[in-house]
Amino acid sequence: MLTGRVRYVESVPTAKPISVIGLGTWQFGSREWGYGDAYADTRARAIVRRALELGVTLVDTAEAYAFGRSERILGEALGEDRERAYVATKILPVLPTAPVVQQRAVASAARLGVQRIDLYQVHQPNPVVHDGTTMRGMAALQRVGLVGDVGVSNYSLARWQQAEGALGGRVLSNQVQYSLVDRRPERELLPWARAAGRLVIAYSPLGQGLLSGRYDATHRPGNGVRRYNPMFLPENLERAQPLVRVLREVADAHDVTPSQVALAWVVHDPHVVAIPGASSVEQLEANAAAADLRLPEDEVTELGRASDRLDLLTGGATLRPMLRTLLRRDSTTRPFSHFRPDIHV
Repeated sequence: MLTGRVRYVESVPTAKPISVIGLGTWQFGSREWGYGDAYADTRARAIVRRALELGVTLVDTAEAYAFGRSERILGEALGEDRERAYVATKILPVLPTAPVVQQRAVASAARLGVQRIDLYQVHQPNPVVHDGTTMRGMAALQRVGLVGDVGVSNYSLARWQQAEGALGGRVLSNQVQYSLVDRRPERELLPWARAAGRLVIAYSPLGQGLLSGRYDATHRPGNGVRRYNPMFLPENLERAQPLVRVLREVADAHDVTPSQVALAWVVHDPHVVAIPGASSVEQLEANAAAADLRLPEDEVTELGRASDRLDLLTGGATLRPMLRTLLRRDSTTRPFSHFRPDIHV
């Protein structure tokens, strides 16, 4: 039985404690994912307030999420308790030269209502602009105290290391997709994080809900963006069932949910933290409680083996199934009418 006790990162020293499981706020103000004004005005605020009550410190947003609205909603929800949170946001690196980085940080801090951004991250590697100028901007922000830690997102190991060299100091974290569905960070990023004392921040730690156990080929997501994601094709939902069954077995053994097992698996490494989203206070509470679930090594291994056997259709192999799914949709459904993907979720 989980106690709901929040756990904090012990492997990497930081100015503020970082909860092992945080809160991702990409959905705050995001209508295309089904989170409208009612969610933004009431439920989002309640989720953030409850997170603070529980001791969840890590809250992650970005200027790209709902065109800055996510930052505003989060800042308003934090209110006078901003200092209790470890606030992370990201710059959209369209032209991330040093002056632009500094300007965008000031704008994000204003929307968040904070005097200091605890973790300022580069949302994506820019293929043209070198990290040298980007990190000069970050270093200047650290010198004046507007930014605490610097991070990156979706960076390869080589580019993460290059960014750190350009900064001349620690680039604390790399925020990447990591779950039992996508284990690519284990190849290079995680080994280096362990060796260098850095963090991997896992977004989509539940495989966008694939690992929740809620979906199968006969019960697919109703949300337009997720429903028309190739990962949720009937064929892929069927292929995921062996992994979901193992998650359920482990969950039953601990009297928890498959989602909590999936989160506990992600953060069993002391150099990984996770930032699942939450559509309700209850989901936030369940996510936070998962930090208290310590899986024994045999279960970690069993889940890893089930993940190794997962063979989802990807790339060109999804074209025919996707076309069949689109042709079968209800004539009243307009799957792409509100589609505007964020940088990542």
